[in-house]
Amino acid sequence: MQKAKFLKVSQQQYENARNTNNCIDEYNQITLPVRATVCSAGYDFFAPFDIVLESGQTLTVPTGIRCLMPDSWVLLIFPRSGLGFKYRLRLDNTVGVIDADYSNSDNEGHIFIRITNEGKKSMCVEKGKAFAQGVFVTYGTTEDDNVTQTRQGGLGSTDKK
Repeated sequence: MQKAKFLKVSQQQYENARNTNNCIDEYNQITLPVRATVCSAGYDFFAPFDIVLESGQTLTVPTGIRCLMPDSWVLLIFPRSGLGFKYRLRLDNTVGVIDADYSNSDNEGHIFIRITNEGKKSMCVEKGKAFAQGVFVTYGTTEDDNVTQTRQGGLGSTDKK
């Protein structure tokens, strides 16, 4: 059976994403995604720092996480259900799609999660608490699929030629 693997990005990549050189403790405390129960489909992504979003506010969270997975898999990212119900938390791209070759990108496959609080009250997710979840899915291709191009960059790079 094929398996995926979560890893941290390098400390340098994380610091670049956070625009600071002073987050070694934060980086060292990043928790890799895990499932909560044996029947959970989603792997919980944990806040690497306190997330505070006022009503209508948006934030891009550099998770510090990358994922290695088989070529025929995709990792789909969703907000945690409870945060969606309580705060109308939404991913700005509705569903995050992490392709298998994203881990080879120039940003080490660093998974960023952009969220918006569409609710009426402020939301706080404490550092180390789950705020999103990732679900692995296998996918098929069409019989006339003859793609040979490989990824050359990071986020949003597959439509740039």
